[in-house]
Amino acid sequence: MAVSSVSAVHASELLVEKKSFTTKNFATVSGEVIPEVTIGWEAYGELNEAKDNVILITHFFSGNSHAAGKYTPNDPQSGYWDAIIGPGKAIDTNKYYVLSSDTLVNAFPHLPHVITTGPASINPKTGKPYGLDFPVVTIRDFVNVQHALVTSLGINKLHAVVGASMGSLQALEWSAAYPDMVERMVSVIGAGAMDAWTITALEHWARPIKLDPNWNHGNYYDGEAPLQGLASTLTMITQQAMHPVAFNQSSPKQETLPKAALESVTNGLPATDFWFGAAAKNAPLADANHILYLVRANQLFVAGHEQDLATGLSKVKAKTLFLPAKNDLLLQPYLAKQAVEILKEQDKAPQYAEIDGIFGHLDGVYNIQSKATELAEFINQ
Repeated sequence: MAVSSVSAVHASELLVEKKSFTTKNFATVSGEVIPEVTIGWEAYGELNEAKDNVILITHFFSGNSHAAGKYTPNDPQSGYWDAIIGPGKAIDTNKYYVLSSDTLVNAFPHLPHVITTGPASINPKTGKPYGLDFPVVTIRDFVNVQHALVTSLGINKLHAVVGASMGSLQALEWSAAYPDMVERMVSVIGAGAMDAWTITALEHWARPIKLDPNWNHGNYYDGEAPLQGLASTLTMITQQAMHPVAFNQSSPKQETLPKAALESVTNGLPATDFWFGAAAKNAPLADANHILYLVRANQLFVAGHEQDLATGLSKVKAKTLFLPAKNDLLLQPYLAKQAVEILKEQDKAPQYAEIDGIFGHLDGVYNIQSKATELAEFINQ
């Protein structure tokens, strides 16, 4: 029984159908139970009879399940990894059934094609949004929801799990949580565990939201959303995800001593107006509490959820490939190297290569094609 989830548009383009999955009474790592969890998912290629040609794609912090293709032929933009997912590409949909899902507490729940459960969802016990009554969730919880989705399709083996940034954490967690299920793991712009530097960097994303008076300790769903704080957070996420070279090239030029800037410290500058303005336009599509929950899930990450990284990685049976970005200032390459060195000490032969480019952390998305050959060889070996 072959299951197809895409249709051909061109040789290099796919039309994708967004689907929904629901699981009941989901038990979280924190020990609480969410009565109903619903996430969106999509897939590319065909599931074979043996159901053993599956590659799971796990998405980054501000992303969603739309990893490749288009929903309609007129969509202005394809999925974020369209360069490497599709017929004849590094992740070849002529061979593999490629599946991707939205996470719990997705950052942008108000995007039309995002389906997620989180603080903005209705709590069936109260009939109102959960707010901060929603349980704290972890990367393992994201993985466990995906596991429920995958097994509901009768899939018990993953040829590979591949993810970028927060997706890389999920990919590695998959290989530690379900070692007999995952054959290959690819961590792009990732880490094995968060350290104090990175945890504190992530906290800078949370603080503007918490300091916005409209946040009101997470109880803003009947009033004004904390969009100013959220816009500041989104601007900071963008800046930290970019290398200064790319950030500066994308910013408007500033004349020497702009008149408005000399008139008042409350007036903006060309670069700040540009970046904060762009974030303000995107802020209504996001949810402040969802961002806070994502930040916390990332801050808590250590592969395997063990007391130390070595113990967590000792569970991994999958072949592993780590592809950090050389100029990444967010999840810096040393974080991937730490996991690689531990896996080597455990005689697990991890593979490692750095993505070069000017985009910094975002090279894992914008410049992933530069590692297409290595990626294809790893997946097909």
